Amino acid sequence: MKRILIVLLLIAPWFIQAQGLRWAPEGNAYYRVEGGEINRYNLPANTKTTFVSRTELTPAGAQALRVRNYAFSKDQSKLLIFTNTQRVWRLDTRGDYWVLDLKTKALTQIGKSRPASSLMFAKLSPDGTKAAYVSEQNLYVEDLSSGQVKAITTDGNRKLINGTFDWAYEEEFACRDGFQWSPDSKQLSFWQLDARQIRDFYMINNTDSVYSKIIPVEYPTAGQTPSPARIGVADVTSGKITWLALPGDAKQHYLPRMEWNSATEILVQQLNRKQNESKIFSCHSQTGVATQVYVETDAAWIDLYTPWENVYALDFRHYFRWLNGGKEFLWMSEKDGWRHAYRISKDGTKQTLITVGDYDVMDIRLVDEKNNLLYFLASPQNATQKYLYKIKLDGKGKAELVTPSALAGTHDYSISPTGTFASHSFNNSFTKPVNELIALPKHTPLNKKESIQAKLKDATQPKTVEFFKVKTEEGVEMDGWMVKPTNFDATKKYPVVFYVYTEPWGANVHDTYGAADNHLFTGDMAEEGYIYMSIDNRGTPAPKGRAWRKSVYRKIGLVNIKDQALAAKEILKWPFVDADRIAVWGWSGGGSATLNLLFQYPEIYKTGIAVAAVANQLTYDNLYQERYMGLPQENLQDFIAGSPITYAKNLQGNLLYIHGTGDDNVHYANAEMLVNELVKHGKQFQFMAYPNRTHGISEGEGTSEHLATLYSDYLRKHCPPGPR
Repeated sequence: MKRILIVLLLIAPWFIQAQGLRWAPEGNAYYRVEGGEINRYNLPANTKTTFVSRTELTPAGAQALRVRNYAFSKDQSKLLIFTNTQRVWRLDTRGDYWVLDLKTKALTQIGKSRPASSLMFAKLSPDGTKAAYVSEQNLYVEDLSSGQVKAITTDGNRKLINGTFDWAYEEEFACRDGFQWSPDSKQLSFWQLDARQIRDFYMINNTDSVYSKIIPVEYPTAGQTPSPARIGVADVTSGKITWLALPGDAKQHYLPRMEWNSATEILVQQLNRKQNESKIFSCHSQTGVATQVYVETDAAWIDLYTPWENVYALDFRHYFRWLNGGKEFLWMSEKDGWRHAYRISKDGTKQTLITVGDYDVMDIRLVDEKNNLLYFLASPQNATQKYLYKIKLDGKGKAELVTPSALAGTHDYSISPTGTFASHSFNNSFTKPVNELIALPKHTPLNKKESIQAKLKDATQPKTVEFFKVKTEEGVEMDGWMVKPTNFDATKKYPVVFYVYTEPWGANVHDTYGAADNHLFTGDMAEEGYIYMSIDNRGTPAPKGRAWRKSVYRKIGLVNIKDQALAAKEILKWPFVDADRIAVWGWSGGGSATLNLLFQYPEIYKTGIAVAAVANQLTYDNLYQERYMGLPQENLQDFIAGSPITYAKNLQGNLLYIHGTGDDNVHYANAEMLVNELVKHGKQFQFMAYPNRTHGISEGEGTSEHLATLYSDYLRKHCPPGPR
């Protein structure tokens, strides 16, 4: 039920930055793919040299490789290149891989015996002699000198998955890359998921043939037993696999995180099915023996990561960050009421809180052991913004603001491994994204002419977004933004269009450039006379502490909806708001919220446009829904009480309901279930099904334009713009 990727890109410029810049391990240079070549920039002068030319990226008798991603061997002598990629669910994680020997300039394709564009997550061994990859749910190792390929697993298929993950693990845990090399290059650890007991959801393609085609997706809905997962360790030479002996019923647990510490030790995180108990085990790679070293519980759920993090990165992300020569690891927890960083000894006997205070750590940017520093993102004073802080890694200091305090808004950083340099990006509601290269720890621009300060004049735009706070009759204070009509006249009354999401996966109220844009509206909402507005209720992942975020446990569809409605009730008291022209719209979880607001509070919301909405919480995947709502077997009534379909009979206003029939995320079945209920109660509404389109409803010629026109025309007709 996550928001579509285009929305994430609008609010997260760091995503683009992270894909474009790759630091050299020595910390005084970085690489970029530009013009079909890989260039190296040496700092502090930022001098550019061609590191890998287009000619060197051109196989004999073929066109130059289009570099989608790349990785160096540990000794920097080889370059692994990912190209000819294809999308798997959200990201293009399948493709072809080539190895460029940076000394001899030999360019060799690996996995040539496998089908084209079928390799996933290829990695060079730490000693640079081998490559491992997944193809068609099996794991392979290839010797780079001889080209000999060994199959580590042979039993993989659509339902028994080796080295990667099923739909639910990928979507809800950001688990895609499912294997790791041991530090000594002699072993491979990998996940195996058994989805054979998971029922398929059938999507139907009616557009590409005169006969329909059934597209099955293994998809565990809320209440269904999860796919059992286990972790194996394969000896690369013998092929022998040792399965880690983690305790508990595999059908009632998840294994979302794994990391090597030494040639014989692996740390594994295990979550119970309700995701409110997290255990970390130290596992011996050769015997499989697992010893519990850490446990944490939460009355609601335990977050593995937050939407502030880059969960859409192609690269493997290290969740266990080793300290003190592997004797400790860095870990994030909300156990004191805020999301904080801890250093934990690998036997679990010692735990040190690093980031002390009433604020949330939004993400880690660098662990700098040499200088005893932790760089992290946070915003203690304003939940709509983001800044860089540093603190002593031993937990004995106080957090210090690194970002210049004069630049109010949203900042992000990509910091070199040595903590010497960083790429710094900045934007806010009236400043287009700008960036600079800086030297740390003093945050000094490397080139004043190319600094953010020098770019501000050209980047600054007229201020059109107003941030505000609204307090409900229940005493809940929420952040919001609004864009008023052009030539606003406070003596007139204007229509209000609310943009909503409301669920634990996303917040809307960010001080970022473009956050208040409506990408579906074909005109200019301000010019036409709309007040466009968004409010973040309790349960949205704003950096306001654990209690704020987890107050919606087992109450999604109730608490978040009531917060929105009571906030709207206060806004209706504003003299320039026309209570007869109140509209609401949202996509995915925001579509669900739109339906619930329209059905539960028809006296407030007169028009609603819901896109790709979950109408019945029991249809969504178990990982997401059970995390936030519990188990249907134990509290079914909570799922019913939070589902829009329960209140469909209350529809009074105007509803435009939109869904793609090929949506693998929020299945089209939701639409037909809700349509049935609305028909049953004699409710009239407008419905649009986009054939064979997925959750983003973007495929097919003319689709985006059609959707935008449909949306805009409906809004203008049923919630007319302009002052009265």
